[in-house]
Amino acid sequence: MQIATTVAEAKHITRAWKREGQTIGLVPTMGYLHEGHASLIERARRENDRVVVSVFLNPIQFAPTEDLDRYPRDFDRDCKLCEEIGADLVFHPDPAEMYHDPHAYVNIDLLSDTMDGAARPIHFKGVCTVVSKLFNITQPDNAYFGQKDAQQLAIVKKFVEDLNFDVKVNGCPIVREPDGLAKSSRNTYLSPEERAAAPVLFRAVQRGREIIAPNMKASELEAQMKAVLAEEPLADTEYVTAVDALTMQPVETIDRNVLVAMAVRIGTTRLIDNFSYELPRA
Repeated sequence: MQIATTVAEAKHITRAWKREGQTIGLVPTMGYLHEGHASLIERARRENDRVVVSVFLNPIQFAPTEDLDRYPRDFDRDCKLCEEIGADLVFHPDPAEMYHDPHAYVNIDLLSDTMDGAARPIHFKGVCTVVSKLFNITQPDNAYFGQKDAQQLAIVKKFVEDLNFDVKVNGCPIVREPDGLAKSSRNTYLSPEERAAAPVLFRAVQRGREIIAPNMKASELEAQMKAVLAEEPLADTEYVTAVDALTMQPVETIDRNVLVAMAVRIGTTRLIDNFSYELPRA
């Protein structure tokens, strides 16, 4: 396994693979890899000749009040996991290597106006910009993203379509702990008491899956899920919402394919979860 820390190194390696006719799978990450990331790398390994994992804690998707400085890091551990699974290249640049004197950014309207986009106004501008740069640097045929970050996945798919990137964006299932908590690097922030409380998000997901039905009022669905969350004293619900699966805009009635998503603070740690619902075909 090779490690590249500069754009020039990463381009040199990946362009050589492309000249040989090899396919490339890219797994973009911010590091501190867990089983969810591992599942993405494993799928990329199955579906491509070469696998690139980017380990880059992207500063421009964090607001000044967010957790950039304390976000967990362990690059040696990340490399060990990547090598065990069979990644061919880890791209690990410094922020100064990725952003010299930036004036060009990639942004997307509409899809980024709700949910996490509303709560974190600069977040998806930073995500779209760094993902665009990673696509240009590594030239992947396939890119892999977890469905836990469902709004991010929808946004990446849309800007790839709109800007004609020659890459297929693949969504991969949420990987969960035995008690249902979605795997996340931020789970390490939780105290033992908070960790015991955190599976309430999954219980709310389960409740939503049980009751959702065609033509149900979205407000009723959201209220019942919020009631589950309210049973946990440590849970502070930021939002629970049903949105159109393509536009990420709120719906009033479950009359189309939807994403049902939530953000909840357990203590000071912000956690997200979601599920998708497709209308039964006639």
